[in-house]
Amino acid sequence: MLAQLPLVYLLLIAAFATFILCFVVDRWMKVRKLTLFVLVVSLCCCLGMIAVGAFQPAHWNSRQMLVMYSFVWIGLAAGLIPPRKLFLEYGDEWRRGVKRDAYAYPVRYQVVMYVSVGVMCLLAFVLAT
Repeated sequence: MLAQLPLVYLLLIAAFATFILCFVVDRWMKVRKLTLFVLVVSLCCCLGMIAVGAFQPAHWNSRQMLVMYSFVWIGLAAGLIPPRKLFLEYGDEWRRGVKRDAYAYPVRYQVVMYVSVGVMCLLAFVLAT
């Protein structure tokens, strides 16, 4: 359904999803290098998803993979909302130079992340076919 939109709209949706994820990382961690790293990784993931979709036996085209990419990235950004206070705390400590041996990421936040990304993957799969 969404894969039938013009390519320009799909690229705008993918750019918006990338912007949202980078904005979330920049807003909470306040580390420009990390935001730039997330942007570069996002672009590589988008291109990688398009390439992988082309080589699969089912052959997903670039439009379908852009829909998948956009929905997964929005799901990832939504999954980062519940632990935002934890990320703000870790970011403040990191900027002040406090180093921890291990950074705890509670299981409840992991479950929210997995569910969010999983639901958005299923939704993208349904809307991309």
